Amino acid sequence: MKLQSNTILITGGASGIGLELAGRLLQLNNTVIISGRDQAKLDNAKKQFPKLHTFQCDVTDPIAISDLYNNVTAQFPSLNFLINNAGLMRKINLQTKEIDLLDINREIETNLSGPIRMVNQFLPHLLKQSTAAIMNVSSALAFVPFAISPVYGATKAGIHSYTQSLRVQLKNTKVQVFELAPPLTQTSLVDAFEGNDMKGSVPMDVAKLVDHVMKGLERDQLEIRPGQSNLLKLMSRVAPNFIFKQLSKSVDAMLADSRK
Repeated sequence: MKLQSNTILITGGASGIGLELAGRLLQLNNTVIISGRDQAKLDNAKKQFPKLHTFQCDVTDPIAISDLYNNVTAQFPSLNFLINNAGLMRKINLQTKEIDLLDINREIETNLSGPIRMVNQFLPHLLKQSTAAIMNVSSALAFVPFAISPVYGATKAGIHSYTQSLRVQLKNTKVQVFELAPPLTQTSLVDAFEGNDMKGSVPMDVAKLVDHVMKGLERDQLEIRPGQSNLLKLMSRVAPNFIFKQLSKSVDAMLADSRK
């Protein structure tokens, strides 16, 4: 994929992987637009990278997605690259009643429904471009469940499956479909977890992760799996029970704490 002179929209672009991607893509003479729920974070991102264009949008809200589409395509008709990066990850004990029936769905609305709705909204526009791309951000946990974060893992397995189907359906178009499956990365997503929850895992530096992403896009690597993501996918095939058991050890401590 050509990484210069594109017009790119990144959801969840005000921090973490999204912001690092935005800065890197700006350096390559792209027009970069970011969206997010938190206006203060968007303002801070704009201060850090003055050439960014920012739009407030909550991807769990279909009306907000429709408004984002209308505003972005009106101001940036050359938009040709959508990066679905917005994400939420939580530690959830399914035996407690701390999370109600509405709240339990938050990760599904953000991580799975959000990208699906974004693609549905923006795809007709992307199909009109001479070259275009979509990149959905899944996770290494798309390949192996992480029992301490059950809803997150389910959403990432879902977005992995959806992205594969989307790629097949668009195979005869000019829209390339990429998937980024990051390993554990040093972003705010891990703030809800304690050290023992991810014992033995060393988060990848976000700048190093984005190095892998840029190289993968340049090579047209449709499924980009940096670092431990490759290992987890391999282990999910050759020793699925073993790797699942290893990743599930933190559940025992969580259940013990809940009984105190």
